[in-house]
Amino acid sequence: MTADAHPSQLLRGVVQTYPEDELRDRLAAGRHLRVKLGVDPTAPDIHLGHTVVLTKLRQFQDEGHQAVLIIGDFTAMVGDPSGRSATRPTLSAAEVEAHARTYEDQVFRVLDRQRTEVRRNSEWLARLSLEDAIRLASKMTVARMLERDDFEKRHRKGAPIGLHEFLYPLLQGYDSVVVRADVELGGTDQTFNLLVGRDLQRDAGQQGQVAVVLPILEGLDGTQKMSKSLGNHIGIEEPPEAMYGKIMSISDALMIRYYELLSSQPADRVRAVAKGEIAPMAAKKALAAELVGRFHGPTAAEVAGRFFEERFQKRTAYEPTPVEVRTPAEDVWICQLIKDVGFAASTSAARRLVAQGGVRVDGQAVDVNFRFRRGVHRLLEVGRRRLAAVTLRAPGEGSSP
Repeated sequence: MTADAHPSQLLRGVVQTYPEDELRDRLAAGRHLRVKLGVDPTAPDIHLGHTVVLTKLRQFQDEGHQAVLIIGDFTAMVGDPSGRSATRPTLSAAEVEAHARTYEDQVFRVLDRQRTEVRRNSEWLARLSLEDAIRLASKMTVARMLERDDFEKRHRKGAPIGLHEFLYPLLQGYDSVVVRADVELGGTDQTFNLLVGRDLQRDAGQQGQVAVVLPILEGLDGTQKMSKSLGNHIGIEEPPEAMYGKIMSISDALMIRYYELLSSQPADRVRAVAKGEIAPMAAKKALAAELVGRFHGPTAAEVAGRFFEERFQKRTAYEPTPVEVRTPAEDVWICQLIKDVGFAASTSAARRLVAQGGVRVDGQAVDVNFRFRRGVHRLLEVGRRRLAAVTLRAPGEGSSP
């Protein structure tokens, strides 16, 4: 596939490109571009809001461009002030490292691992001397910093602004210099940071990156940015039934927004949903099936859809699903079992469910050390919606009549 195959597709859903004609020229030149996306691991999980920019990066990958994913393990400890009305709480190095490992596992539910260059910005930022930091700070004026909407509002209200917060855009911009980005992706709240990177690259003698700005996805409340801290998020590793149910709970107006930003359906289908030409319930089910299928597979999406209909539309009692797991071992770790029966996407996700106290065996809560023995019929319950009657059997052992 050529690098300039579908520039219009790459611009679908984009709020603004700085400058758009420059991006079109670079795509038309046929050169494979280095497309940067920076993510700060400030929370343990990736949610659908993160996937708006991740999906755009995947589209660039699919057109033959090089994805450069920056895990901001250094900048996460500084704290991005973008869109904040107060200074972001400082994270410890241990917290950031734990989150970073989770991000590196989860981003490849969207990106192609083989075609992604993954870098941690501590590689270069942790090595900057005080002299280097002063030279970097000299590239920016206080007056320009205060032009930022979030800083300007805080300054006007007399709310404190830490000096370290002024450094954040410079550190993010310096990432672009180091990796020699041609394009950087980000949400609307990142526009200032992306343009600082462009300026720093030009100052370093590079061709400035093109800033591609995407919209920010609202959470389940339909008003605030999707965020785990606000409790309005849909995590990509949430169990299929939970993800499906959350999508079905959104308003019809928000459903249209999710179609526009998350769905890979053709533009005419999205327009038909927006115009009300498709019944809202049918449209919402189709969206839920698409998104659950994307992260858990079509079978899980089908099962989640049936569960929703039985539990919430028909209001029938939820009976446990009989499940047989074949294993040569005498017992299986509870987190592995939860993954094997399809109640979590990975053992790390299952571990978090157990740690949160949401897993029961025969009605009793279990910890992460619990092991499920072979030959015993037991009831596995994960949360309030996932129930399975599980039996472990050896590979050649016959099933129960």
